[in-house]
Amino acid sequence: MDREPGDRKVSVMMLAGMTALGLGIAVGTVPVAYVVESPGPTYNTLGSVNGAPVISVTGRQAYPANGNLDLTTVYVDGGPNSPVSILGAFSAWLDPAKSVHPVELLYPTGTTKEEAEEQSSMAMASSQENAVASALNELDIPFGQKLQAAEIPEGSASAGKILPGDVFASINGKPVTALSVIQQELAAGAGAPATVVVDRDGKPVTVRITPQEVEGRHILGVMLKYLFTFPLDVTISLEKVGGPSAGLMFSLGIIDTITPGDLTGGRHIAGTGTISPDGQVGPIGGIRQKMQGAREAGATLFLAPAENCGEVVDHVPDGLQVVRVETLAEARSAVERGGNGLDTAALPACASN
Repeated sequence: MDREPGDRKVSVMMLAGMTALGLGIAVGTVPVAYVVESPGPTYNTLGSVNGAPVISVTGRQAYPANGNLDLTTVYVDGGPNSPVSILGAFSAWLDPAKSVHPVELLYPTGTTKEEAEEQSSMAMASSQENAVASALNELDIPFGQKLQAAEIPEGSASAGKILPGDVFASINGKPVTALSVIQQELAAGAGAPATVVVDRDGKPVTVRITPQEVEGRHILGVMLKYLFTFPLDVTISLEKVGGPSAGLMFSLGIIDTITPGDLTGGRHIAGTGTISPDGQVGPIGGIRQKMQGAREAGATLFLAPAENCGEVVDHVPDGLQVVRVETLAEARSAVERGGNGLDTAALPACASN
């Protein structure tokens, strides 16, 4: 039987609607060059994961510790890990607990998944070594420390003079015991050539290097890595967590583990921040998501790097006090104050400009 004109009109409209819906779904699933950050899990550096202590120490007396010193994490969708669709990015924009960024902000163009995972793993390993060094420095426990050339970029002041693997012995006659020694000598020289002695394959080699000025600072143009000799062994057991941002909380966890008593007084404290061997706390990514994750896990006090304060203001979850810290010593003092039941209201906070 022939269809009536009205039936044909309805069929055409249904077909058009289904086509539009199909196109909308197809467009919505198209990957976009953005990454989405959302709150990840927290891990108590004083506790255990899958039955294994997060921090274990041999070669020195260890003490059981109560309370929480939580490191915080962020889930990252997009980039080399997994694509983010238009719909995924749009819904994240509408969610105050998430942040959306151009992929280039987190990953250099062309970064593969394998490269991203390797870089994250290396950053985590470095942060753990720095955490041990900073904790021992804070407790005045001596250890060995050397600086080794890891990479010399083409065109740098040290190209052809310093080689990968060289270990810095002295600069202008001063023993290189820390990066700060090199920085201070270059600053004092104000661009004058520096005499550098390195240990190369067991033999001293002397080179003369004229530093480059970059953004008002004089540098040798060498990517360095630390070589440590510690009087104890620290094992950190934490899988599927990468990057350098747990350094501060690892440092505090190590301090609490190798000192008597409870640093936290049983309180639930969380935080984030990179750490240098001399105890400087550096900025990290995803601070808003980390504060949210910390509060959801039960933390009431949160340690935030001073350089992240601009992202903290007006985004602190209810019930969470955020303390601004620049050094491990400041972070330790804040934790001890809270752990001793003292008023924490006067501790430094992030303020609006």
